[in-house]
Amino acid sequence: MENNLVSAVKEETMTIGRIRAAVPREPKEREASSSFFGPKVREVSTRIVLSEEAFVSMLYLERRRAERAQKRYALLLLDVKDALHGTQKLRTAEKITQTLCEITRETDIIGWYLQDQVLGIICTEIGKAEARDIRVRLTEKFREAFERILGLEKAAQITLSFHFFPEEKESGNSDDDSASISLYPDLHRKAPSRKFALGIKRAIDIAGSAAALLFLSPLFMIIAILVRATSKGPVFFRQERLGQFGKKFTFLKFRSMRNDCDSKIHEEYVTKFIAGQVAGAAQNGEKVTFKIQKDPRITPVGAFLRKTSLDEVPQFWNVLIGEMSLVGPRPPLEYEFKAYDVWHRRRVLEIKPGITGLWQVEGRSRTQFDDMVRLDLKYARVWSIWLDLKILVRTPGAVVSADGAH
Repeated sequence: MENNLVSAVKEETMTIGRIRAAVPREPKEREASSSFFGPKVREVSTRIVLSEEAFVSMLYLERRRAERAQKRYALLLLDVKDALHGTQKLRTAEKITQTLCEITRETDIIGWYLQDQVLGIICTEIGKAEARDIRVRLTEKFREAFERILGLEKAAQITLSFHFFPEEKESGNSDDDSASISLYPDLHRKAPSRKFALGIKRAIDIAGSAAALLFLSPLFMIIAILVRATSKGPVFFRQERLGQFGKKFTFLKFRSMRNDCDSKIHEEYVTKFIAGQVAGAAQNGEKVTFKIQKDPRITPVGAFLRKTSLDEVPQFWNVLIGEMSLVGPRPPLEYEFKAYDVWHRRRVLEIKPGITGLWQVEGRSRTQFDDMVRLDLKYARVWSIWLDLKILVRTPGAVVSADGAH
């Protein structure tokens, strides 16, 4: 896990040196002269360097504040694991941490992102400043400071990387929606009990998807024949979706639409729906849903497949190879993700997407989009193996009722 985190830190990196620092145990006291108070008055610094656990917690809280207040912040990471060799390790560490406290704002948060390897600085409320300008200005400021206190050779070992929240794509990399895992260390540092439970979840996914593919193979053949006999085109519909952390994968379904349909109809509708611009008033007694009702692109066989959710059956293959889970939030399309508000994005970050989930058994497409996201986030927050089993048991009933299916 440490290797993954350290490699993630090296993304978008500017080298100004590497340090391996140790945190001062307490706020540093400084001596100051004053004609009023006497020649040697002790001034206590209010700046501290947080432990790894405390810093990761503060990073989590800052993400939540930024989501609510719609404000930006920058996470600066200093790779420090190789710089403090020899007998001067502690002294050099004190110089580095003291310098960081002096050259950053009082509102910036300093601490260990990865203990004894990576120092982090949360630059809060950076306003509308351009990311490139922040990089250039702070890189130069840090370089000069470290060269002054450590010398050229030591300063050349410090590595500085920048990560902005909400995430901002670099020019030439706009097609990559993968999240920077450096901004979400709390999602990787699971308690041992949760790691064990996730292992059980994966075992259930493998056993369940393999069994489904085996026992439903006759149904596969029947559906494949019906799809090919009633419309031109392939049996399977392949679509690029975003998995956990925005990683793209090929999502499988039985084709329910005419071949070569224009996706603009759905894109425009979904964008408006996510933004809350679709009228809430029902027309002809029908509720507003996440999916287009009476979509003219759907074939007669496709309408039946969608109503019964049989079009989703090929996704057991996505589960078997680890791209999805049996239970989890539905994976979004790229244009859906781009229309998300900042807090909506957590639904593709906090847990692996699934075939069924809390939304499917409690709300399905009858709910407003924000309600759907809240159900997904609730699932990620209170997830357990027992909850997965309850959702799996309730799913056949939701499928048979076809309530909210389109």
